[in-house]
Amino acid sequence: MYKTIIRPIFFLFDPEKVHYFTFSLIRILCKIPFGASIFRRLYQVNDRRLEKTLFGLTFKNPVGLAAGFDKNAVLYNELANFGFGFIEIGTVTPKGQIGNPKKRLFRLKDDQGIINRMGFNNDGVAEAIKNLKKNKHKVIIGGNIGKNTNTKPENYTQDYIEVFKELHPFVDYFVLNVSCPNVGSHAKLNDKDYLVELITACQKENHIFKIKKPILLKIAPDLNNIQLDEIIELVAETKIDGVIASNTSTSRDNLKASEERLAEIGNGGVSGKPIKNQSTKVIKYLADNSNKSFPIIGVGGIHSAEDALEKLDAGADLVQVYTGFIYEGPSLIKQINKTLLKRI
Repeated sequence: MYKTIIRPIFFLFDPEKVHYFTFSLIRILCKIPFGASIFRRLYQVNDRRLEKTLFGLTFKNPVGLAAGFDKNAVLYNELANFGFGFIEIGTVTPKGQIGNPKKRLFRLKDDQGIINRMGFNNDGVAEAIKNLKKNKHKVIIGGNIGKNTNTKPENYTQDYIEVFKELHPFVDYFVLNVSCPNVGSHAKLNDKDYLVELITACQKENHIFKIKKPILLKIAPDLNNIQLDEIIELVAETKIDGVIASNTSTSRDNLKASEERLAEIGNGGVSGKPIKNQSTKVIKYLADNSNKSFPIIGVGGIHSAEDALEKLDAGADLVQVYTGFIYEGPSLIKQINKTLLKRI
């Protein structure tokens, strides 16, 4: 029903407007008597064999929702009804910001992908906390954190630390987003020495709290082997808890969209099927060349159960969906979990 009726209607309208309309629709449907229970019956797969324990957390299944969908932590309780094993909110910055000028979200229908240059649009950490206080603890929540766009390079770490400290009591794990191509200058965030400084600062704050939260690093799919070797060295040096591979890509290689269409869209990060193979390649390189010494969450181009298995077979411990959720609908999560049970 989703792919034959709902998606064609949604795809007639501006992607960002549809995103917010969908939020409102899900919220309304879940408030209707038995609405949430109907979603749970349709989409959840509850089986202990799907559980995965990683960095001290037990995920009820290995399929999560990637950051960027529920930026302000307004819908995670409702989204949990669709069967996710974990949901990552954000990216959250210290202060609210409107992000880049619209239009900034574009569909690549022939490629089953998306280009976005949202620019960390969010309401800020205070609003996220206000929403996270309503947590019904249906699902593990990750906090994806970043810097404000106008923050000077010398204050980047201060931004991350501010959000880290404020969000700490309200999320189960953290993701340092240092690889988004849509937030102006981020060259410093790709420098290994700076990443050591940033991770070390976050870990220092983490130890102040009675309960320490896992910290992961989200990397780009466009890194070459030398850069991936640096990531492996970075993990070994800092003992960070894991890596998310990968963020969106700046590459426009092998797209079906015309040069004219891409020129019309302009800058932005590509997600969805176009980055599936590169994301899997990054996961496999990290897993093979580190002797699987740290956890990896695989994301990028998962549009089917087979795509998810490919990521897991390459070395991912968990997977996340975003663009695939938009193109394939909520049944995707159930399909992946059902397929995993068959394999078990």
